[in-house]
Amino acid sequence: MNLLKDYVTDIRNEFKGYNGKRFSKDLMAGITVAAVALPLALAFGVSSGATAAAGLVTAIIGGIIISIFSGASFQISGPTGAMTAILVTLAAKYGMQGILTACFFAGIILILAGILKLGRMIYYIPSSVITGFTSGIAIIIALGQLDNFFGVTSHGSLAITKFISYFTQGFHPDIPTMCIGLAVIIIMVIWPKKLNDKMPSSLAALIIVLIANYFLKLDVAMVGDIPKSLFLDERLSISGIDFAKFWDLFVPALSIAALGMIESLLCGASAGKMKKEELNADRELIAQGIGNIVIPFFGGVPATAAIARTSVAIKAGCETRLTGVIHAGILLLSMFVLAPVMSVIPLSALAGVLIVTAWRMNDWTNIKFIFSHKFKSGMIKFLVTMAATVVLDLTQAIVIGVAVSVILILIKLTDIEINISEIDSERLEEAGIHLPRISGKVRVAYLTGAIFFAVVDKLTKKLQEQEGVTEGLILSMRGVPVIDLSGIQGMIDLVKELEGHGTEVYLTSVQPKVLEEMRKGGLIDLIGEEYIFDSAEEAIIVAQKEHM
Repeated sequence: MNLLKDYVTDIRNEFKGYNGKRFSKDLMAGITVAAVALPLALAFGVSSGATAAAGLVTAIIGGIIISIFSGASFQISGPTGAMTAILVTLAAKYGMQGILTACFFAGIILILAGILKLGRMIYYIPSSVITGFTSGIAIIIALGQLDNFFGVTSHGSLAITKFISYFTQGFHPDIPTMCIGLAVIIIMVIWPKKLNDKMPSSLAALIIVLIANYFLKLDVAMVGDIPKSLFLDERLSISGIDFAKFWDLFVPALSIAALGMIESLLCGASAGKMKKEELNADRELIAQGIGNIVIPFFGGVPATAAIARTSVAIKAGCETRLTGVIHAGILLLSMFVLAPVMSVIPLSALAGVLIVTAWRMNDWTNIKFIFSHKFKSGMIKFLVTMAATVVLDLTQAIVIGVAVSVILILIKLTDIEINISEIDSERLEEAGIHLPRISGKVRVAYLTGAIFFAVVDKLTKKLQEQEGVTEGLILSMRGVPVIDLSGIQGMIDLVKELEGHGTEVYLTSVQPKVLEEMRKGGLIDLIGEEYIFDSAEEAIIVAQKEHM
């Protein structure tokens, strides 16, 4: 009920004072986004293992439904390149009906994620993992388009195995097909940025090669018929939903939902900064869920928010969510008016569009930052996630990337800094602390970092390296933010061993939470409350007097 109430309130605020001037901005933004979305929708439909028409239907239905219920005024949803990486494998294994059913189940998962307020989980995934994931998807998209680009047929279930088959089973590209794809890439790369606002490079490239092929009449593979109907022949029906296959399709559905969550929320976070508007993450997940439940019944593929189209909408002056609805309306109009033209677009031309799109979807700024500053952990997370994305399932890649991040954090945490020194009499004199005699029998160990069991072993070895007898050991723990159960148990063993050799242990500058854990574990009882001090100086005075 609160979700509905908040939604109604946000809609009222969004359209407060709405007038003709604001509508004209939404209209122009919608037309601009449609120009960008049209070639991408066709390309993503084909590359997902479905049809160009399926991609177009996805952009239309997703653009209307998801825009209406979205968690922000600016999100533009439709088929995306990242999603095709999942769908092409799913299509090969389960066919189009498998894609449609998995999309339906993914929609349910997304709605549940929104209701359970799991939208914030995305922010716990490290940026280098996301960047590696995105780059891996870009590689999959590019590799997946090589067949259409060269006019050949590869073999294998994964993009990487298909690529390898070119070398193992022969590679004989069709020259006219390849020339068309190459022409599209060149046009998109050299297309002036100042013209991009008026005519997107992808659309311009398709128009140019269409005109050229009209006169040259090259014998190349085409998109094929685009039906003038929103209801495609191959679509999901209520009676056709086989819930018995839920567990067979659970992993693909979870992959679709996870990717939809990642793409939509990252898009919302990035675009929200551009428009200075905060995304309601949980409502966005519900909107994506509703859209992906409905889309299969029209014959579309899974949709998610797309950063490229969303950023174009904002730059074009998007005022409200009507921009998304208008863009969908323009695409619907083009489906009826331009179907004959779209049907003769060469597949290699769409492949060229996707190869350039794959290159551009890499977060080159972040990649350059990671490698130029030589962040070892960032480079490891990026490379491992990217490799896992290309070789394994996308969901597994995210899990592996996060797992590697956790392992690297644990390694860093266990790499505690331990500095053991003699008592500095001159510094004590400067601080106004006068002792009758300074003894080398008392040492101070400064610890910086979290304490786990492995850290205790490191401390023990450090003490063994010290020359002479240590009768008093002061552990300065100001730099210790956390200690776990294994760390406490290790400290207890260490204290018992030291006391067995005649070494008294003192604790100083212990942080409150760490001290509380030590009390629970019995470490303080073992050492004694009288040997816990606020500062190293206090401990030194007591220790020095006891070991004079």
